[in-house]
Amino acid sequence: MLSDRAGLPLMVGISAANTHDSHALRPLVNALPPIRSRRGPRRGKPAKLHADKAYDIPALRDWLRQRGIIPRIARKGIESVEKLGKHRWVIERSIAWLTGYRRLTIRYERKASHYLAFLTLAATITCYKKLTK
Repeated sequence: MLSDRAGLPLMVGISAANTHDSHALRPLVNALPPIRSRRGPRRGKPAKLHADKAYDIPALRDWLRQRGIIPRIARKGIESVEKLGKHRWVIERSIAWLTGYRRLTIRYERKASHYLAFLTLAATITCYKKLTK
């Protein structure tokens, strides 16, 4: 899942259980729609991307820089509790919002397209709830 600074889900996706998380980042970033900003012009991409140590791959960092996105990825072997942890908890909270829907805690559907549909619906409902407060 990709989320904005407030934790609202922007893009969700699913992958096989035995694939590395970093393989899912490129398709999610490529599928992002243009980002609207209240204070400025529409941007085609996010300015920064915060991620955990699973995404600490030099090729992935280079790919993000080529797209004009500043990678804020924790480094493997370096404890970064005081720096990036305060930004990364947002995505953990967003995932907790989605797993609050009973149907998503355990995958009951055989088809991946059905599970993705429920996941997208949950993300949409979450955005609606947070934006209408």
